[in-house]
Amino acid sequence: MTARVLPYGAWPSPLAAGALTEGAVSAGEVRVDADDVWWSEARPAEGGRIALRRRRADGTVAEVLGPTGNVRTGLLEYGGGAWCVEAGVVTFAHWDDQRLHRAVADDPDAAPVPITPEPVTPRGLRYGDVTPLDASWVVAVREAHPGEAPAGGAPEPVHEIVAVPTDGSAADDPDAVVVLVSGPDFVAAPRPGPAALAWIAWDHPRMPWDGTELWVAGLALDGDGRPTVRVPHRVAGGSDEAIVGPEWDASGDLWCASDRSGWWNLHRVIDPRGEARVEPVGPVAAEIGGPRWVGGLRWYAPLGDGRILAAATASGATGLVVVDPTEPAAPPVPITVSVGDAPASVVGQVVAGPGPTQAAVVAASATAGPTVLLVDLGGGSRRRGRARLAVPLERAGDASASTSDGSTPAPTVVPAAEAPPARLDAASVARPEPFTFPTGDGEVAHGLLYRPRLAGVSGPDDARPPLVVTIHGGPTSAARPMFDLRTQFWTTRGFAVADVDHRGSTGYGRPFRRRLDGAWGEVDVVDCTAAARHLAAVGDVDPDRIVIRGGSAGGMTVLSALCSSDVFAGGTVLYGVTDLAALATDTHKFESRYLDTLVGPWPEAADVYAARSPVNRLDRLAAPILVLHGADDRVVPPAQAEAVVAAAARYGVRHEYRSFAGEGHGFRQAATIVEALEAELTFYREILDLGASG
Repeated sequence: MTARVLPYGAWPSPLAAGALTEGAVSAGEVRVDADDVWWSEARPAEGGRIALRRRRADGTVAEVLGPTGNVRTGLLEYGGGAWCVEAGVVTFAHWDDQRLHRAVADDPDAAPVPITPEPVTPRGLRYGDVTPLDASWVVAVREAHPGEAPAGGAPEPVHEIVAVPTDGSAADDPDAVVVLVSGPDFVAAPRPGPAALAWIAWDHPRMPWDGTELWVAGLALDGDGRPTVRVPHRVAGGSDEAIVGPEWDASGDLWCASDRSGWWNLHRVIDPRGEARVEPVGPVAAEIGGPRWVGGLRWYAPLGDGRILAAATASGATGLVVVDPTEPAAPPVPITVSVGDAPASVVGQVVAGPGPTQAAVVAASATAGPTVLLVDLGGGSRRRGRARLAVPLERAGDASASTSDGSTPAPTVVPAAEAPPARLDAASVARPEPFTFPTGDGEVAHGLLYRPRLAGVSGPDDARPPLVVTIHGGPTSAARPMFDLRTQFWTTRGFAVADVDHRGSTGYGRPFRRRLDGAWGEVDVVDCTAAARHLAAVGDVDPDRIVIRGGSAGGMTVLSALCSSDVFAGGTVLYGVTDLAALATDTHKFESRYLDTLVGPWPEAADVYAARSPVNRLDRLAAPILVLHGADDRVVPPAQAEAVVAAAARYGVRHEYRSFAGEGHGFRQAATIVEALEAELTFYREILDLGASG
C-alpha cells in the first residue's frame, strides 16, 4: 500500500498525550524473597503512586499493599531503596509520613504498622536503602532534618545508618533505634554480611560519582540483643575513586564496583575485616556501575553458583554479562536477553535468585519499556544454592542465541508478569540510532537519533523533519536507548528526536564523565548545539526547525543554548536550573556543593556563577521559551522559574509559564504529564508553523 505523504510535524499520531499515563506502569526496584520475586511499580494515573507487586513461584502475580500503599521515600529528595522484604514480611517507607512500616503480605486483614517514631515536623525523618538484618531488625539510612532530635543543632539534614527493631517498639520510643554509623556527610548502601556490615560514605563537596569510600565493620548483637558495630575501617576508595554497590557473596567475600581504572569495574575485597586486599575481576572497557542519584540500585549480583551476573554499559547501551571469579583476568562474557522483540539495551536492576543460577532483572529495549525478567543462566554451577523455581522458565525470543565464545550456555528468560497491551503498532515504533559527532576542542560527543515513523505515512521527498533535541538531567546522567512513549509521541507526529550525551555524561568512562568539571554551562551547550548542526549538515533534519528541551540541569543547558546560538527556534525548560548562585545557596543537602565541581567553589567563583547563569543573559534571548515547573520543587525552587519568566517579560521575549501544584522535581501525576506535553506540542507547532493534526 502506498504511504500517505503528509507534512512533517503534522502526522495523525495514534498516541494522544493521555496514552502516556492511562494504565501506564513502570517497573523500578526488584528483590527476591525465597522463591518469590517482588518489584515496585510507578503508576502515574494514580497520582504517581509506587505500588508493590509479587510473583509467586507458581507464576501468580498480585499487588501487595492495596490501593493506598505508596512505597516511596524522600531521602536525598530523589528517593530509592524505600523497601525490603524477608520471609514474606515487607518493610517500607510510606510516602505520606515517611515513617517505616511493616506488613505481612499473606495476611489481608493486617494493616501496615509503623515501626519508626513519628517526626516532630512532617516528614522530618526519612529512611531509605532499607535492608533486612534478621527477623528482629532492619538496617536503613536515616535522614534527620533540622528540628528533629537526631539532627541536634545541625543546619542541614544529618545522615546516619541505623538499625530499627521490627517489633514496633521504636514507634513510641526513639531510643529503640540504634545508630550504627554516623559522622560522614553522607552514608549509603548498608549491606550486612557474615558478622560484618559494609557501607559507602562520602563528604562535601564530592558527589558519589566523584569519590567515595568503602567501609567495613564487625557486626554483632550486644548483651541486650541490640546490633552494634566494631572496629570500622576503610577498605577502599577516596577522593578520586568512586565506589558503588557493595555486595557480599556466599563465601564471605565483599564485592564492589570501582572506577579506579577509568571505568566502573568489579572488584573483590578479600579478607574485608583484616588485610582487605582489593583485586579487579573481569576488567572491561565498560561501566559496571553508575551515578548514584537514588538508593536501591543494583548493578550486579553474585549468584549462588559463584558466578556474577552484571549490567555493563558501553557506548551508551547496557547489556548483561557474566563474570567468572575463578578467572579474574578474563573479560566478562556477554549474554543476549531480549525484551519485546529486541535485545536489552537498558538494565536497571540485577538481583540474585531464586535459584543458584538465576536472577531477577529490570530491563528495557528499543521496543519495550522497563520489564521485570527472570533469567536463568543454567550450567556452570559450582556451589549449592537455594532451590530453583517450582515452575521452569521458558526460553524466550532470541535469548536462546549463544554467546560469542560459547563458554556460557544461552539463558532462559521469562517475564515476571504479563506485559501490558501495546500502545503502538510495531511498524510505527522509532528505534534509537547511536551517533557520534565532532564538537569543541577537537573532541566528540554522542547521541541517539529517533527518526520520524508512523505506519502508512511518510514525509515529502523535498522536506526534512523538524528536530527535538533532548537534554538529560544531572548533568551527570545519560540518555537511555529504550522504548519510551514520550519519544514516540514526537516521532509518530513526524518529528525527529535527538537524545544527546554531551561530554560529562555517564556510560563512557571516568575521563569523559569528568570532562564537565568546571565547565558546566559551556561544554554541554557546545555539544548540544554541535549535535543539532551535525544532524542538519548530514541532511537528517530541517535546519530551520530545530527546538531544544531539557529538565533540571538539562533545563539550564536549554536556556544557555538559546542565549548563545541561533540554531534553535525555541525551547522548553522543565523544572530547570536558571540561576546558579541561587541554586548554590538554596537547594537540598545532596546537591548543595555539587556546583563546586561543575562551576567552582562558592562564593569564591561568584563571577563565574553570574556569567554562566542563563537568568543573567536573557537579554540575548530571541527565541520563544516554554517554562514548566512543579510548585513543590525542593531541588530547584520555583523562584528560579519565576525569575526567568519575569526576565523574559522584561525583554519582550515570547514565553509561556505553567506551574503545577503538588509536583516536585519531575512530574509524576497523570494530569500534569498530559497538560505539560500538550502545551509543548502546541508551542512547537506554533513557533515552527507546522499546523495542527493528531
